[in-house]
Amino acid sequence: MLKALHADLAIIRERDPAARGTLEILLCYPGLHALSLHRVSHRLWTLGLPLLPRVLSQLGRLLTGVEIHPGARIGRGVFIDHGMGVVIGETSVIGDQCLLYQGVTLGGTGKQHGKRHPTLMDNVVVGAGAKVLGAITVGANTRIGAGSVVLRDVAPDSTVVGIPGRVVHQSGVRIDPLAHSALPDAEARVIRNLMERIDILEGEITRLQGCLREVAEGRPLREPCGGRSQNLRDREILEFLGDSPS
Repeated sequence: MLKALHADLAIIRERDPAARGTLEILLCYPGLHALSLHRVSHRLWTLGLPLLPRVLSQLGRLLTGVEIHPGARIGRGVFIDHGMGVVIGETSVIGDQCLLYQGVTLGGTGKQHGKRHPTLMDNVVVGAGAKVLGAITVGANTRIGAGSVVLRDVAPDSTVVGIPGRVVHQSGVRIDPLAHSALPDAEARVIRNLMERIDILEGEITRLQGCLREVAEGRPLREPCGGRSQNLRDREILEFLGDSPS
């Protein structure tokens, strides 16, 4: 547990510019307090003790605003920033070096027993207010934008935005986990693509009307009248909607 505490302190010093010393972190960071209490309650949970782990979990919730079920498995170097309103369900699994902001929920779906909460692999960043629901897996080095709702598995090295969460791959590009302003605006890009596509289609309709007039008047066509094929921007629209382009 001391090794886990050391890793938690190290990640806070690395990722929070407001952290000015170890003593300040130990006294003033509710996310660290919640994780420390959870590591005790989780150890008791694995020993099969009744009630006491849940009591410690509720004590941590009362003191920090972070609710972590004692059954959740959390790796080392995890940082719950600010922490208020964070909920982590019983069968959740969080890998090493993950970062969770306030209001994050790792929740379950349905009332079945067994694995029903998410698994976050190493170095996942979950933005403020995001909801990750169900027995899904979020791949390593993934960022989930603030307010997103993630309901499906996410491949590694991805960025997820929107409701429901949609994936924008950024493989091979190192991104600062604190740089929320760098998240892509997928909705705006798709709307812009749709508007450009409408302009293209209106131009095609005008051209085809001209072709019909030429044919009706018995004049030979000066150019082919075939339409344009689907372009790469249409593929972006299909990916945003969750369909696989053919």
